Amino acid sequence: MSFIAMNRFKIRPGREADFENIWKERESRLKELKGFREFRLLKGPATEEHCLYSSHVIWDSRTDFEAWTKSQQFRDAHKNAGKREGESPILGHPQFEGFETVLFEA
Repeated sequence: MSFIAMNRFKIRPGREADFENIWKERESRLKELKGFREFRLLKGPATEEHCLYSSHVIWDSRTDFEAWTKSQQFRDAHKNAGKREGESPILGHPQFEGFETVLFEA
């Protein structure tokens, strides 16, 4: 049916706009890939320690997602990850979660 690839990010308090701008200013090449359906950046709950975000990408299949991770577009999209000046808005590494769709309603 489809595959959903998600990365959870913990963002330093007060750095939410910086993190969102990283995504807004990136060169997204997802539309160039077979099987890409939709991308969303989701903002979740905030605590004193961090604000939770998730990148949420829907693919036609796990195979299409895996092809993305091996593509030049993926390498280009991630080439500057962790190379920004100053303290990163991101606390630690993102946590990946991948899900196979087993039931869908629209």
